[in-house]
Amino acid sequence: MTTDRKAIVSLSITDRGALLAAYMSFVEGGGLFVPTTQTYTLGDEVFLLFGLLDEAERWPVPGNVCWITSAGGNDVAGIGVQLTGEKSADLKRAIEDSLGGLVNSDRETHTM
Repeated sequence: MTTDRKAIVSLSITDRGALLAAYMSFVEGGGLFVPTTQTYTLGDEVFLLFGLLDEAERWPVPGNVCWITSAGGNDVAGIGVQLTGEKSADLKRAIEDSLGGLVNSDRETHTM
C-alpha cells in the first residue's frame, strides 16, 4: 500500500473458533489476521477497528503489517497486523481471556 496515510482495516469476529484462527499469538504484542484483497507491504501502518465476540464497542488499535498471505489453494488472502499503541496490551489480554486454554492449541490458523 505504501502511502503516507494509515489504511483503516476492519475485522469483527463473533465466535471463538474464528478468533483462534485469526489470532497470532506468536507475534510480539499480539496480532490478528485480517482477510483482505487489498495490496499491502510488510511494515505498512494500518488502523484496525476490531469487534471482539459479543462486545458492543469496537477496539480502535494501530498496527503494522507483519504477515501477508496471497490467495491460492486453501489459503485466505489477507494480512497479519501486529498490534501497537496504548490499547494493544489490553486487546491482547481480552483476546487471550476469550480464548482461554485455546491460545496454545495445535489447531490450524490462517497463518500457521
